Amino acid sequence: MVITPEELQRVKDQAEELYKKIGEVSCPYFKEVVAFNTKGLDHIKFKDWNKTRLIEDQYRRLKLLYLAPVIIHASHTLQEFREQSHFERQKINSRWENRMVRVNYFGFVAIVDEVRVKIVVKQIKGGNKFFWSIYPHWKTKMVNGAPKKILHDGDMETQ
Repeated sequence: MVITPEELQRVKDQAEELYKKIGEVSCPYFKEVVAFNTKGLDHIKFKDWNKTRLIEDQYRRLKLLYLAPVIIHASHTLQEFREQSHFERQKINSRWENRMVRVNYFGFVAIVDEVRVKIVVKQIKGGNKFFWSIYPHWKTKMVNGAPKKILHDGDMETQ
């Protein structure tokens, strides 16, 4: 798939406009709201702080972004949970520092508009839950010379 810079920018502008309108979404599983803050949108565009994702990866995630509030609002069942210690970039005393904190990741998988996606909601210990990521819940690999969809599995922090 070849994506031009203009096409990526068009999709990025549309997704950012949509994202700003969301704000927060009520989630039946949590019985509370999930915020759509800048961290989630930044994670879709960047793999890590100041490390941009591949253009194809950004494009795919941005195109699927409209499904995130729909899935969170309809989710009554959790499909995946992970708790781990992780370095988080936090502003402490007017300086940015990486601090080791406990982080919870909640994974919701759904099929909407014939697309199977995974939504990740993140919660840093003591904080509110917020949208972290969305991605197709499969990958295509060549098996015996033919493309085959395989379920995706991996670290929810980097996805």
